[in-house]
Amino acid sequence: MSETTDRILYETRYLTLIDRKGWYFVRRPNLSGVVTMIALTDGGNLIFVEQYRAPLGKNCFELPAGLAGDDPAHAGEPLEEAARRELLEETGYLAAKVKHLFDGATSPGMTDEAVSFFLCTGLTKQHAGGGVEGESIAVHEVPLQEATNWLLRRQSEGHAVAAKAFAGILFAERAATGT
Repeated sequence: MSETTDRILYETRYLTLIDRKGWYFVRRPNLSGVVTMIALTDGGNLIFVEQYRAPLGKNCFELPAGLAGDDPAHAGEPLEEAARRELLEETGYLAAKVKHLFDGATSPGMTDEAVSFFLCTGLTKQHAGGGVEGESIAVHEVPLQEATNWLLRRQSEGHAVAAKAFAGILFAERAATGT
């Protein structure tokens, strides 16, 4: 469908609400992509982050993720570079290898946003992580074989779990077994 039929209903610095022939959705302006990192340590641990998410009103357990090109300092930043930067900012881990796995729609009924997933390996801890100013991110290292049950326990405790965390487990298992 042509974007010329789009009607902008409301626009902020971070979100644009669009009406496309009666279908309402949001778009993130001013960025070149969204990255999610499946960070797997040499010891077989998967890295998750936990942070408060205002739309949910509670903490959410997720894979490390972030935006590319959303800041003038990172304009034109390649997605692989954004994945390295965001992983380091959020978790304190520097990845020796970053491999693009796939791109997928995040919530196709509500947004045109797509996320690029990267497998990050050869990790070395550089600092505690926690994000940039204004973020309060806790880092969790979980043995890969326990990751699904660990996330389900967090959910049973009343926390939110991002669905893409489960996709990360699948791809981490595939990487660990070489399939």
